[in-house]
Amino acid sequence: MDFVRKNPGISLLIVFVLGLVIGLVVLGWGLFPVQWEDATPDALSQQYQDAYVRAVSDAYSFDNNTQKVQEALGGWPGVEATCSLASRTTDPAEAQRLSASAAVINGTGCANVGAVPAAEAVTQAAEPEEGSSLLPILFLGVLLIVLIAAIIFVLNRRKALMDSGSSQVMPDVAAVSDSDDGTETTPIASVDTTYVRGDDRFEYSFPIENETQDFLGDCGIAIAESLGSDTPKNVTAFEVWLFDKNDIRTRTKILMSEHAYHDEGLKAKLATKGTEQILAREGETLVLETVSLILNAIVTEIEYGEEAGQPPESYFDRLSIKFHVWRKEGDYAPDIEGRVEELQQDSDADMDDLLDF
Repeated sequence: MDFVRKNPGISLLIVFVLGLVIGLVVLGWGLFPVQWEDATPDALSQQYQDAYVRAVSDAYSFDNNTQKVQEALGGWPGVEATCSLASRTTDPAEAQRLSASAAVINGTGCANVGAVPAAEAVTQAAEPEEGSSLLPILFLGVLLIVLIAAIIFVLNRRKALMDSGSSQVMPDVAAVSDSDDGTETTPIASVDTTYVRGDDRFEYSFPIENETQDFLGDCGIAIAESLGSDTPKNVTAFEVWLFDKNDIRTRTKILMSEHAYHDEGLKAKLATKGTEQILAREGETLVLETVSLILNAIVTEIEYGEEAGQPPESYFDRLSIKFHVWRKEGDYAPDIEGRVEELQQDSDADMDDLLDF
């Protein structure tokens, strides 16, 4: 799903090509190919047309049944096919039989009806018909035009999506007060997600990357607490986090329902999962900041569930949240090294206290 969100144009092109292959090759040519019904003999190749008219003339020379000849050669250019074979055959007796069967239709035989010289007839038989050779070329041309149009549409659509993504909600004042602190004013990532009751394994995260697709960190949201042990879960709190590869700590905050926010027992239980507990309200923004990243998680929609036995506004039936991530500018290596040393000193001091005890 992350690939689809990050590459909508390429995803659409892949779907188009797969649909074309499945529809044309698998279904059109493999499972449900075109079937000919009620076709006349002129739909046959030259070889089988010759065999057909030869069989008709041989049968007529045997039983002189003119009705069968009329049924076999009428309704299509049967006389032309018969006389064409008569002009190409090297057997005089066969040529007479063919001319006799043609005479049943036209009354004159093959003396002056559609006969072609033998050399020309052989050349016509060897060369494919003009229409049959043009059909694949026309089909490939149409397919190429459709493919080019699809690529142009995908590129324009991708550009429109990128433009709309870069013009989304601007940074929250609490996160970026001005541009003097080195923070970019355009988010490097903007995505949204929605929790719907029944998704008991809800956990959404996405990677944060720069313009050259270098990994900077990730952020997301997951279920932090639910009421009771019912299925589906009655989710009363979510955990929002921001991870920065340049930072040694993952920042987290807890987004709580109205009931959970005023329940001291739940607040104490959730205190270990986040540094700050925030009441979920539409328009509320959770700001998480690391050494090199700033995240604004904006609550865009809330719907509480109503169920007998549960307090009002205690669990979420639906929650939508939008993420905007900005990158700070600067070199963070010295800051990271200092904080690592500080933590190491704190750890050594704790170990000394434990040994003294």
